[in-house]
Amino acid sequence: MTLSEAGPDTEVAEAQTPAPFPETQGREKGYDKAAVDSFLAEAREAFEADAADASLTSGDVRRAGFPLVRHGYVIAAVDAALGRIEDAFAARERERALSRAGARAWVGRSRDLGQEVLDRLSRPPAHRFDRVGALRYGYRIDEVDIVADKLAAYLESGEPLTVEQVRTVAFRMQRGGYREVQVDAVLDAVVEVMLAIG
Repeated sequence: MTLSEAGPDTEVAEAQTPAPFPETQGREKGYDKAAVDSFLAEAREAFEADAADASLTSGDVRRAGFPLVRHGYVIAAVDAALGRIEDAFAARERERALSRAGARAWVGRSRDLGQEVLDRLSRPPAHRFDRVGALRYGYRIDEVDIVADKLAAYLESGEPLTVEQVRTVAFRMQRGGYREVQVDAVLDAVVEVMLAIG
């Protein structure tokens, strides 16, 4: 149907269809709308397919990244939606694992991952992760160590901590700082443990 065939009512309806997320204004950058829309369509299809061998996992949702552009979707709004989607995938994965392997195996796997992370976080401050070269930028060591202490307290003694706090943690950069990929992997593992135990 062409625009002229659609008629004015259809044109108005399409023009009034709200964007799924607010858009950035002025010079502020946001997530590329086409990339976000494509990923969300893929996630919806994967979730509705409800296949045991899902093509998309909660980990895939957690690691999703999008190019930054002007007039893109507001980052915080998309990230909040991705958090809810990740929670839904994680809950379904937990249910399937419990029915397949049983609660004891699922808890054991989660405990092993938690212990592996705790071992890393229990290293001495300033030595918990590899560092980048002296001329390169990595995460600020003191900031990562503060967060590492909070994560360790959560894993070791159940100190209060939410998944959202871990998901939204951010660090400034410094020369010779901690290697980003290692820190991010540990944060991902903590989120995985938290979602696994529900």
